[in-house]
Amino acid sequence: MSRQLVACMLNVSEGRNINLVESIARSALRAVNPPAKSGAEGWQINASVLNIFQDRDYNRSVITIVGREESIGPSVEAACKTAFELIDLSKQEGVHPRLGAVDLVPLHPLSENVSLKTLGALARDIARNLTTKVKGSSVFLFGAADVEGRGLVARRKAVGWFKAPVDYSALRHDLGDPPSARYGLTGVGAIPYMMNVNITLDTQDVALGRRVAAAVRATSPSGLPGVQAMAFPHEGKVEVACNVDLLPAHLTSPGWKVQESLGGQYVFTPPEVLTECILQESEGVGAVGVALVGFTPEEAHARALHALASGEGEGWRKARERRM
Repeated sequence: MSRQLVACMLNVSEGRNINLVESIARSALRAVNPPAKSGAEGWQINASVLNIFQDRDYNRSVITIVGREESIGPSVEAACKTAFELIDLSKQEGVHPRLGAVDLVPLHPLSENVSLKTLGALARDIARNLTTKVKGSSVFLFGAADVEGRGLVARRKAVGWFKAPVDYSALRHDLGDPPSARYGLTGVGAIPYMMNVNITLDTQDVALGRRVAAAVRATSPSGLPGVQAMAFPHEGKVEVACNVDLLPAHLTSPGWKVQESLGGQYVFTPPEVLTECILQESEGVGAVGVALVGFTPEEAHARALHALASGEGEGWRKARERRM
């Protein structure tokens, strides 16, 4: 079977209705997988959903779709179309910022032989197909899908993702119809694998959480490589929500606390190092929970190979959310 594997960490603006979110996940599977063969040995599939992470306060879910390079596009498109049908952004409320019913569609290489250039072209195809088939949808591009190669943080700032309240008429888009309150604005792109690590601090002081988030960001003098961070009120506490990017290994500097990945071509800040740094910056406040949303790159690759080879499409039933 093909070992050219790709992941999509699909972010949708619904975290309270599990049946709705699972319907989106199953759409990704039906689009590319052959009908199940009861009791058949050696039955292989083309895509699997390894994990569904739901957060009620955020009202947001992350669906980890993995598949062969030739199958990931139709799989992701089918999931997005179902999400657009089922989620009315104008009726959505949640703590976490969002601009789209389908908020983010990032493609990530899971195999060393999958290039970002290839995934950038695939992401543009997904964006064109969605905006053609779902009238009223709107897209901005990022990473290798963007003509200037701008990263997700830069593109979010450019389109107004961090501004509140949202004025949809003022949002900038690359493809599709002008953004509307019904569908909003969706980010589609291709970037190295990215982990999400959320640390809940034992405090209600959001200002403290924001100071901690600012301190650990890669852009801070004391920050960690590849880390982006924000802080939000969460279930009566404060959560520091972090994206941890894989970085090209040749960009490493002496003293960086990083871990090799994908054959040493990339490095990333390990979740335990990030957690330690956050606690050092939290002014004596402890953590009451740490969640890794999904998997490390090696775990995702291994689980994807197993799921596709064994015909396990609904991998989320075994995974869900892992607490560290």
